[in-house]
Amino acid sequence: MHDLDLDALLAGLAERRPRELGRAISVVERGGRQAAELVRRVTRRGQNAAVVGVTGPPGAGKSTLVDRLARARRAEGETVGILAVDPTSPFSGGALLGDRIRMQELYTDPGVFIRSMATRGAMGGLARATRDAVDLLDASGFDWILVETVGVGQDEVDVVRTVDTVVLATVPGLGDEIQAIKAGIMEIADVFVINKSDRAGADATLRDLRSMLQMSEPRGWKPPIVQTVASENRGTEELVDAIDAHRVYLEQSSEKSARRLQQLRLRVETLLKERVLEAANRGHALEEELARGFERHEDPYTLADRLFESAVRAVGAAGGRGGEA
Repeated sequence: MHDLDLDALLAGLAERRPRELGRAISVVERGGRQAAELVRRVTRRGQNAAVVGVTGPPGAGKSTLVDRLARARRAEGETVGILAVDPTSPFSGGALLGDRIRMQELYTDPGVFIRSMATRGAMGGLARATRDAVDLLDASGFDWILVETVGVGQDEVDVVRTVDTVVLATVPGLGDEIQAIKAGIMEIADVFVINKSDRAGADATLRDLRSMLQMSEPRGWKPPIVQTVASENRGTEELVDAIDAHRVYLEQSSEKSARRLQQLRLRVETLLKERVLEAANRGHALEEELARGFERHEDPYTLADRLFESAVRAVGAAGGRGGEA
């Protein structure tokens, strides 16, 4: 899309036109110079939206929770952007919708924008593209941006590290999977949700979560645990209140600035990694050097040093033209 008119695209974003929003998100998913310039220009408009990530294991009912949260915000007259992130569909050109079909009534609401996103295989690419997409929705004037991920793997952890409030959804009966959740995302969750809490085992899950929270490192914010039955819209009000309370905490403490600085660090580190890898692999040099090093029985540190030095020279020769990677 060398003929992309960024001025026209930005004008469409300012008017929150779905077509231009969709095109702009496609640009940042692809990455490159146009994505870099687009993000540069929208970032100047500031960051005003409340950004909430909803994550948790498959089957936790995250899509239904997002649907309920969006409806609750719309009932208050606020606009909502939804990014449904699925790192498991790199081939279809878009994310797998799965049970997100139940959000279909929201698609006709002019105050709601929904976009499914999928990784394109680049290291950290999903988190980078998702945060860039958040910037686009923010620049379009959405009051709330909801980011839903499909699981609790490293891709999802990276994604939710780029939001302001992390909602971790679980369900009764996960058993040992609670430990896996703790290892991946427990320490960065701001609100815990036990969804489908009408099921057997809800009380035991509540006890397990409380016990884990008591053993975790103390911090200024004490994450609440909310019990919901999202399919019946039970507990939605309590969840909204918990998210609002965390937003107030962020505003009244230094935590928001600290979190935004950490988000910036993550984004910059991701871009640096992408640029160095791209420079190292220019002209398939990475594969050739790996094959050569393998034949010579070279250790990985020597090989990495040589590739890094070559990559740095390549980036320098490019004149620091940002966004090429």
